[in-house]
Amino acid sequence: MTDLSQTRCEACHAGARLATAEETAQFMRQLTGWQVVSVDGVNQLRRSFKFRNFKQAIAFTNEVGKIAEAEGHHPAILTEWGRVTVSWWTHKIGGLHRNDFIMAAKTDRLL
Repeated sequence: MTDLSQTRCEACHAGARLATAEETAQFMRQLTGWQVVSVDGVNQLRRSFKFRNFKQAIAFTNEVGKIAEAEGHHPAILTEWGRVTVSWWTHKIGGLHRNDFIMAAKTDRLL
């Protein structure tokens, strides 16, 4: 299986295929601490990262922003004192695409 963190996102368009349950299970085996959550009927990948202080949390947030810009795929990020929660999903298709799992793996590599 290809290491997701070493893979680039592919251009995604409205109407692109959502990740199947089988693909989701396969991709999740490469991720640590991520959960699939449903928000208003839309599946998302979510993980909270803990830090010792706000300075570390905001630095991590900025690094997530850099990889998001580099790949052209952007998450929802909640930055709090000592915690950053990152949520990945593909807005155009209203759910999870392979790109979301790639970006979750790249997010993990930042630690």
